Amino acid sequence: MKLSHRSILFAAFLIFITVVTKLLFASQISLSGFTPIFAIALFSGMIVKEKNATFLMPLLALLLSDVVIELLFRANLFAFKGFYKGQIFNYALLLLTTLIGWAIKGKNYNSIILGSIAAPTVFFLLSNASVWLGSTIAYSKDLSGLITCYVAGLPFYKNELFSTVVFLPIIMFAWNYIVQQKSKLVIA
Repeated sequence: MKLSHRSILFAAFLIFITVVTKLLFASQISLSGFTPIFAIALFSGMIVKEKNATFLMPLLALLLSDVVIELLFRANLFAFKGFYKGQIFNYALLLLTTLIGWAIKGKNYNSIILGSIAAPTVFFLLSNASVWLGSTIAYSKDLSGLITCYVAGLPFYKNELFSTVVFLPIIMFAWNYIVQQKSKLVIA
């Protein structure tokens, strides 16, 4: 991705929608997880040609949204912290989502749909497994405890899946419109 005023505007748009959705939805359990972050990671993996740079946009969007939430929390204006124990694992899983974007490369609509489902699903499975493994009191260390942990994470998974399916086409259209100056959705 060339660094131009259009690509900077696009990056600002991605960061803005990440911050706004996290501020609006993160503190509501029924909507928590509804953010464009997986869509941004998938999109970065699909579009950005320089492999090292593909990780920058999703990490930057997530980090900046977490900084805003942390600052609001410290000012007693938000319900929970932006930074918490074990968060680094979620950042690493976000990088895995970017790798899924590498694999699908936006070749066709079917691969994009598959990636939109695979990214939040892989995150859900791995992040909940880590919660189950790391929990000292909430979940028993047996199959029943693992299943209970997965069931507890289903509302978040639903929101992550839905938001990825919603935001990926929006991000793709915004990229085409802002950076490529095309007024239609072009996938590859």
